[in-house]
Amino acid sequence: MNKRTFIKSFGLLATTAPFLGFDFREIETATSIFPKGIKKGDTVGIISPSAATADRMEFTFAKEAMEGLGFKVKLGENLKNRFGHLAGTDEERADDLNAMFADPEVKAVICIRGGSGAARILPLIDYQSIKNNPKPLLGYSDITALHCAIYSQTGLITFHGQNGTGSWNSFNVKQFEKVFFEKAQVTYKNEISKGDDLVAKGNRTQTLKGGTADGKILGGNLTVLSALSGTPYYPDFQDAILFIEDVGEDPYRIDRMMSTLQLNGTLGKIKGFIFGQCSECKPGGGFGAFTVDQIMDQYVLPLGIPAYTGAMIGHIARQFIVPVGAKVKMDADAGTFSLQESIFQS
Repeated sequence: MNKRTFIKSFGLLATTAPFLGFDFREIETATSIFPKGIKKGDTVGIISPSAATADRMEFTFAKEAMEGLGFKVKLGENLKNRFGHLAGTDEERADDLNAMFADPEVKAVICIRGGSGAARILPLIDYQSIKNNPKPLLGYSDITALHCAIYSQTGLITFHGQNGTGSWNSFNVKQFEKVFFEKAQVTYKNEISKGDDLVAKGNRTQTLKGGTADGKILGGNLTVLSALSGTPYYPDFQDAILFIEDVGEDPYRIDRMMSTLQLNGTLGKIKGFIFGQCSECKPGGGFGAFTVDQIMDQYVLPLGIPAYTGAMIGHIARQFIVPVGAKVKMDADAGTFSLQESIFQS
């Protein structure tokens, strides 16, 4: 996952957007809106708004996974394209996203993978069409750019969770069915694994500051989120619950990105904090290297808000499906958060 390439690409796009005829001022943020519900037998669309997929079998895996969940599948016209490291040009990838939302046959949009490059298409998205055709969008990692942009520009709740080519194990399938088919007000509680050890070690949470808080849950991949800072696509975190995760980042980079969230005012606005998994984020060595735990303590503890780490969110096989923008109540002592409202149109 080359996220630093993504950051440079987005910076270039932000400076060239006016020359492409795009005016950020044309978009007005709306109040929160819920997607329409989905059921087995519906058609879902698979798109690739970020990086290209090198292994052709991955397309088969994604299609079969959606069919295994009970859906019919429609592939994006440009799904298998390639342009450098991207799955087609910016226009092609944006066209697939826009087409899926405009297509009345398609009831949900599934991102096949993350990687990098989703932010490049943000000025090309038809946000009015998305607002007029609210439907679930599912994906994580680089797809954070879409979650942030769509919520900030339309108010539509989208879903931070498994990509199409990800692991559709029993945990993920069960949660998908509970969220989308049963439309349950889910309580997100880690599945603790003990195995043959005397002490349960897998998926343990740590309370940084106890207590409960409620608010809309916003966030995603820390690298992608921080790179959107200062753009029209960065959500308003006033009174929100912030959740973040990351992968393959040295702690000094995590420190820099948390500093960005502090300096841009995000940390000062939030009511609660949930840190998921930071996979492969160990110190690289050298004198005075911080650990991720130490970095979280330095930035989060002074806020005095309920906070915990270790949630099943991130680049892991078994992960939560988080409705971005939904109202939740978190319990930092229990290491849980729960939906406080129905997240689909009745």
